[in-house]
Amino acid sequence: MPPHKTPTPSYEAPDLPTRLPDLVLRELTAQDADAYYALLDRNREHLSRLGDYQAESRATPEWVREHLDEDPGGLRYGIRLGGRLIGRVDLIAVDPPRYGTGYWLDEAHVGAGHATAACAALYGYAARALGATDIYAGVTRGNDRSVALLARLGFEPVAEFADYTRFHLGLGER
Repeated sequence: MPPHKTPTPSYEAPDLPTRLPDLVLRELTAQDADAYYALLDRNREHLSRLGDYQAESRATPEWVREHLDEDPGGLRYGIRLGGRLIGRVDLIAVDPPRYGTGYWLDEAHVGAGHATAACAALYGYAARALGATDIYAGVTRGNDRSVALLARLGFEPVAEFADYTRFHLGLGER
């Protein structure tokens, strides 16, 4: 008999438009395994340069299929530009209405505002549709681009740890 798993909240995951033309968030599922593996494979060094995303940097096609088949415990979106998968953004149901987040973007697409637009769209949806009040993010030391992205979105640092800083965004009325 398989071990008992605590059920995690399940959400409808509609496509989410962003403020940028042709940039859309679409649920990332096991059907995306080949495209997601190709994206990870192109970005192994980029994902692991600061010590985070180690599992993704060592991904195999089998790992990707299993990973995408697991319940994400919230929302798992692929960031798509012109229909092509260029990154990922998650909303993790830590203690609803408080959520965690994680995101990353194909190195070839960094610096064009795609991650900022994707995160803004997801967090706006979380506030409106899920009643989210708070979003938390952890940023590894040295990841200045991620710190800048969070600042653009209104996050503020709230705690310092040995390897990372925790940021908070109060959603309030959006």
